[in-house]
Amino acid sequence: MTVNEVLELVKNQGVEAIDFRFMDFPGMWQHFTIPASSLDEGTFRDGLGFDGSSMRGWKGIEESDMLVVPDATTAWIDPFPKLKTLVLICDIKDPVTHESYSRDPRNIARKAEAYLCSTGIGDQAFIGPEAEFFIFDDIRFDQNEHSGFYFLDSIEGRWNTGSDERPNLGYKPRYKEGYFPVPPTDKFNDLRNEMMMNLINCGLEIECQHHEVATAGQAEIDIKYNTLLAAADGLMSYKYIVKNTAHQHGKTVTFMPKPVWNDNGSGMHMHLSIWKDGVNQFAGDGYAGMSETALHAIGGILQHAPALVALTNPTTNSYKRLVPGFEAPTRLAYSSRNRSAAVRIPVGATSDAARRFEFRCPDPSCNPYLAFSALVMAALDGINSKTDPGLPFDKDLYDLPAEQLADVPSTPATLADALVELEQDHEFLLAGDVFTADTIRTWVEYKREKEVDQLRLRPHPYEFALYYDI
Repeated sequence: MTVNEVLELVKNQGVEAIDFRFMDFPGMWQHFTIPASSLDEGTFRDGLGFDGSSMRGWKGIEESDMLVVPDATTAWIDPFPKLKTLVLICDIKDPVTHESYSRDPRNIARKAEAYLCSTGIGDQAFIGPEAEFFIFDDIRFDQNEHSGFYFLDSIEGRWNTGSDERPNLGYKPRYKEGYFPVPPTDKFNDLRNEMMMNLINCGLEIECQHHEVATAGQAEIDIKYNTLLAAADGLMSYKYIVKNTAHQHGKTVTFMPKPVWNDNGSGMHMHLSIWKDGVNQFAGDGYAGMSETALHAIGGILQHAPALVALTNPTTNSYKRLVPGFEAPTRLAYSSRNRSAAVRIPVGATSDAARRFEFRCPDPSCNPYLAFSALVMAALDGINSKTDPGLPFDKDLYDLPAEQLADVPSTPATLADALVELEQDHEFLLAGDVFTADTIRTWVEYKREKEVDQLRLRPHPYEFALYYDI
């Protein structure tokens, strides 16, 4: 959509408010709203000022003035506010130089796309994220100097088979057996359908919706693949629409990777292919129909995966999902069909246009602009360096004996470990000035100070069960 088309839409559709959306550094959408009458061509050219020092991970108060500049191509009508509201996703720029801000995640995604073109390897990177989430009925949590707890509940939770629900009608998915049940065991089919239609009405292409493996309302709604920046924009819209649809029905949605102990967590497998002049560069006659280019891309991702997960799995909770024995892969290998490998080549991708692979480690807590950009940069580094991915693993990696597994590298066990890996291995991200050294340093420092150290300082409830009577 062009600027003029946006202005015409505002006029013809009776839009009353314009909502400007932009990303903070860790990956949460922020917004402010203006009357529709204040939107004109100059807004798209000059932007609007705001205080950048209040954004997590951004500028200090001594250089806080910044601009949000709306992107007309991102416009969609928000179905949730009382006033008819048009959403515009924005870029962040310096108010003096009008240069893009180096820590703006959307700017990093733009630079990743530009760098891909500059390499001559391709002109488009297509990414298809498969974000999973939980739908809960209730969530309570607190942490202070003398107490700490969380309590979540779901009408679907297997732990409620004995609850006095007056009446308790049963039909609650067993742990790890929630994949594809029909109603009444699947109690959220209608809600997911409403989410799906809201997503479609807001301009997103949806492939399917279904219940996921875990009990307690785990769900997945698959967005059709798109180019890097558009896929990241789409995922942010997706999370907003899914959360607000649930909220209208008195439910709460979380994209937290591991809210339920002893059951599957929520991942976000990322499908990737690189195209040039309308031709899929990953299609070939090699292993599983992959080209040499694709296998080198896999090699780059596997080589850099220990550092990569600091961006694709960026929370301390992420590493409670990345443990052996569940569906999340921890072994850095590749395979066709094998879901225990970190990189999987879908067997159903039989046409050249459909040839792709998926990186299965990521989860939906990530900042998609940073995560998608880092994934493409790792793949490009592998292609440029002709990185050999080694031999594929077509056996279940979870069932291999210890002596065979010893030679297969693993993902880091904690976010703290992943941040160390990122500090030691980030040159591939600096190519083409896509990520800057300042961006990497700020990310590591923020995550350590605000998340890793904060969790490390606090007693865990289970520690009392283990140690109180020592």
